[in-house]
Amino acid sequence: MSEQQTVAVPAPAEPAVPAEPAEAPAPTAAPAVPEAPRPPRRALRAVARWTVALLVFGGLGTGTALAITSAERTDVPGLATESDGRWAYPKLSLPALPAGAPRPFTDANAAEIHHADLRKLLLPAPAGSTPDKVLDGGWVKQERFLAEYAAEDRDELAQLLVDAPPRHIAARGWTMPDGTRARIYLLRFNSTAFATHTRDELNLGTTMQLTPAGAEETAFDTTWTFSRAVKGVASYVLTEKAPHGPAHTRLAYSGAGDTLALIVHERPGKKEAARIPFQQTVILQNQLLG
Repeated sequence: MSEQQTVAVPAPAEPAVPAEPAEAPAPTAAPAVPEAPRPPRRALRAVARWTVALLVFGGLGTGTALAITSAERTDVPGLATESDGRWAYPKLSLPALPAGAPRPFTDANAAEIHHADLRKLLLPAPAGSTPDKVLDGGWVKQERFLAEYAAEDRDELAQLLVDAPPRHIAARGWTMPDGTRARIYLLRFNSTAFATHTRDELNLGTTMQLTPAGAEETAFDTTWTFSRAVKGVASYVLTEKAPHGPAHTRLAYSGAGDTLALIVHERPGKKEAARIPFQQTVILQNQLLG
């Protein structure tokens, strides 16, 4: 248009005259409000475009945040969690008990006796390991257990096992790809009293005097903080002092009622036997004994 149009504003309507003076006057009509000028179409289109753009980008941002939140850390680049060295053990399950036999640490089993087959209480070997052909999860003789100790200590330990003889000894061993050799022995005694006597004679928890075969000197591992993580089971964890010999050794004793466990990890070479998989092995074995 060449000339700007003017918009006429209508005058307010006159109030109606009441028909009868006794009645309240009817409300007057509100004056009409003039319409605001409409924004140009181009401005509306620009606002619409920016609104859509903000919604799209906002939606994309929300979707990315949800994806990172719901995804596994290993699925998101830059957030992958490195392995802490744990071994891949199979899922554990407690073995069946004879009919009417209670678990070792229940109110019905004050003597804390393990009624399950001792061999089935041994921790299974982890994935990727090579099984030991001798320590295959079956019974072993005392001589094989004594071979875990330095030659000068075997006579003393043998006499201890004569005084408090174990009923059975079961053992399992394996070797990991990094060369670590793991061995677990379970000694079941005729009663909890015999097992406790053996633990006391070994000076567990004070000054362990017996030295593992091939190790120079051991000391209690101060990093172990799970001594009673499993009800009824107490563990005493040792590690070979530096500098170690041809191999580094970690070992633990776990007392559980009538049963005593010896757990050994031995890694040849200059590197120490890894602490995390060793403690993992001890905890899992304790769970089976508890």
